[in-house]
Amino acid sequence: MLAIHGGKPARENYLSYGKQWVDDNDIDSVIGILKSPYITQGPAIEEFEEKFARYVGVKYAVAFSNGTAALHGACHAAGVGEGDEVITSPITFAASANCSLYVGAKPVFADIHNDTYNINPEKIEEVISSKTKAIIPVDFTGQPAEMSSIKDIANKHNLVVIEDAAHSLGATYSGSKIGSLADMTMFSFHPVKHITTGEGGIIVTDSIEYAEKLRLFRSHGIIKNNFKEPWYYEMVDLGYNYRMTDVQAALGLSQIEKLEKFIELRREIAQCYNEAFAHLPGVIIPNQLDCTESSWHLYILRLDTHKLKVNRLEIFNALRAENIGVHVHYIPVYWHPYYEKLGYKKGLCPIAESWYEEIITLPIFPKMSQKDTDSVIEAVNKVIEFYQK
Repeated sequence: MLAIHGGKPARENYLSYGKQWVDDNDIDSVIGILKSPYITQGPAIEEFEEKFARYVGVKYAVAFSNGTAALHGACHAAGVGEGDEVITSPITFAASANCSLYVGAKPVFADIHNDTYNINPEKIEEVISSKTKAIIPVDFTGQPAEMSSIKDIANKHNLVVIEDAAHSLGATYSGSKIGSLADMTMFSFHPVKHITTGEGGIIVTDSIEYAEKLRLFRSHGIIKNNFKEPWYYEMVDLGYNYRMTDVQAALGLSQIEKLEKFIELRREIAQCYNEAFAHLPGVIIPNQLDCTESSWHLYILRLDTHKLKVNRLEIFNALRAENIGVHVHYIPVYWHPYYEKLGYKKGLCPIAESWYEEIITLPIFPKMSQKDTDSVIEAVNKVIEFYQK
């Protein structure tokens, strides 16, 4: 693929949209566990949970093998089951909805705001039924959802709120850290997220009841304590093997020490993008609510197609030709073939569907240098200006 006019691309090497930052301290932390008696089911997991709970300001944190497993556990702990409905956003990774299916419930999709791209509380109200059991708002890109309004709706209808904060570790809403607002909140530690454990996820909560159910669920439903025989254990529920390893926890313990630095760097890159593109005809920069401070997992640039000669695919390909690893987040969940087979049809959330056709994800991750950021800005300006009407 050639750059515009067949000229030199904005950068020589391909720049991914996201990437982990693992340093020698992280490596040493993992090596320390590998040399220890426990590489799984050991003390590092509880240490990581306690440290993470302190950071977000809650009483309990329960670590899982990945974020999807954590969401599954949260639905189970909330008592979601066969015949129930769970409301979530269509603009998210499929796991935010799949977790409802895992427990026999039906995902119900509420449309998004046209400016913040997060789930619209008014649309949540419109799809609540007698079968609704929970709401799973998604903090898309790191911008917190409108938790105050969502909690009011949940209290009114006696619903559980499970916040999908896979994108928003370190973000704040009305001065409170994300993780301290919902009944349960899930964070992900995939390599492109704010901190990584390789794979991994966690649920935080102030409810001891939820915490105990989550711990049981992640470990086969088995209890081992309070028996006379030291070898004895009992399976009291149908659980799963969703445990995090000590190796993962060791990496997380080291990474969390750098979290504030990582978030600061993400915000600096986002600010560079905002300043560069605020007055560029043909694009729309992200909108942030006054009461929120995003942690910028993703930076979404929206195309104003009325001011461009070509569609999103042409822009996408042109930026890739500049060695900019743009991406698209996300295809509306119910557009996936599996959901089509379940009976979901296009047209369900018109704002989300229209928005999806117009967006491109730009690279943003802490290890990007100023030169990397400048190359993205150069490429976007070059491509958009070339295709302006």
